[in-house]
Amino acid sequence: MNYGRFLTVVGRARNTELLSNLILQKKIPRLALVTMASSSSSYVNGNRNCHGDNPQVKRAKWVVPSSRMAKNTHNPIRQIVDNMKIEPNPEKKMIALSIGDPTVFGNLEPPREIEEAVIDCIHTRKYNGYAPSIGYESARAAIAKYYTRPEAPLEAKDVIFGSGCSGALDLCISVLANPGQNILVPRPGFSLYKTLAESIGVEIRHYNLLPERGWEIDLDHLQSLVNEDTAAIVVNNPSNPCGSVFTKEHIQDILQVAERLRMPIVADEIYADMVFSGHSFHFMASLTTEVPILSCGGIAKRYVVPGWRLGWVLIHDRHGAFEAEVRNGLQRLSQRILGPNTLIQAAMPRILEDTPQSFYEGIMAHVQRNAELFFNGVSKIPGLTPIMPCGAMYMMVGIDIDKFPAFTSDVEFTQRLVSEQSVFCLPASCFQYPDFFRVVLTLPEEMVSEACERIQEFCAQHYMEEIAANGAF
Repeated sequence: MNYGRFLTVVGRARNTELLSNLILQKKIPRLALVTMASSSSSYVNGNRNCHGDNPQVKRAKWVVPSSRMAKNTHNPIRQIVDNMKIEPNPEKKMIALSIGDPTVFGNLEPPREIEEAVIDCIHTRKYNGYAPSIGYESARAAIAKYYTRPEAPLEAKDVIFGSGCSGALDLCISVLANPGQNILVPRPGFSLYKTLAESIGVEIRHYNLLPERGWEIDLDHLQSLVNEDTAAIVVNNPSNPCGSVFTKEHIQDILQVAERLRMPIVADEIYADMVFSGHSFHFMASLTTEVPILSCGGIAKRYVVPGWRLGWVLIHDRHGAFEAEVRNGLQRLSQRILGPNTLIQAAMPRILEDTPQSFYEGIMAHVQRNAELFFNGVSKIPGLTPIMPCGAMYMMVGIDIDKFPAFTSDVEFTQRLVSEQSVFCLPASCFQYPDFFRVVLTLPEEMVSEACERIQEFCAQHYMEEIAANGAF
């Protein structure tokens, strides 16, 4: 072996791939390369490490890059809010209408019955270990029994647990879409769809919701977005951020489109049955025998326990569409985290059985009162247009931005609202829907009244600026 020639050749090899090719072509003996790796670093290329045959390569400095998945993971809410200057008026107590956590104000609490169910499970000491990654069969059977409908029967095998409803959505998007494909999601809509999809190289295509029609889906626009790479349609009902609840007729129209397109649906139904009096909720799967549906739900919002982190996918398999690959794919994907919270799974049968109907009714009565109070208060404010919700926990309010010349966007509007009035509403640009803001309706009633008064004062001040600019005074 001519080691002078060897060092020359190695010195020209600027990456591990080239070195490997040289070895395969027998231009560099493998043994010689290993020997030289321990005694010479003349062939080290900057910060690149030669793996496998060169375990002792010394880098010039620490460089540990993140994965492509990490680089592609973005939360639209955090991107906007983290760049806002959130500096409340120190003379006014902060009223945060931005946080979709029903526990944050302390006025809403889970029912005592479900707390006792969890405590009893702790005391048994039977649920401190791992469960099957898809969940305990007893818990899955309880979910299946609770959510089964004559038109959409379920068994334990049709339930896959995830870490919260967000984990269930992650399972569904991951099992249905490949990198380079696309899924259709609502605009305005929950920002996590974008976060989950783009992190795995799946394109998001936004179909429009129509505020003048109670946030129904613009089905013509939805259909115009479909191509050969479309993997699924995501439908959120009741809606975050809109608080809308689709009628039975509109859901049937959506299903007709999906059936014609042969397109599976991911139904985000985390707010199932969280509707105001006079309105009805319909599970999508109960209205079709043709369209395959993965329905996502969880206990976070309806039971006021988002930190308990238990959600699920309900597999409504029509004509065996999910049988060959999707069902097994969901089971495999669930193994990435080895299953969610075992204590809450174990308590799930009692949570479903023991929660009194009065608890559900009390929570929604409170949210509805707040919605009516906020709607009536904001409707009187020139330049703002609230859209009355029918359920969930939210309301969207339109901003006639031209009437507020001090601001160029909903982000600026809401940022100044914080700095002047200490009222934080989430700019709807977070939901791909500029010139609106979203408010949460779970706070105490007295805070709703105070928030409306402050918003009115803020708008009156800045609305008057436009009048003065036009020479009205």
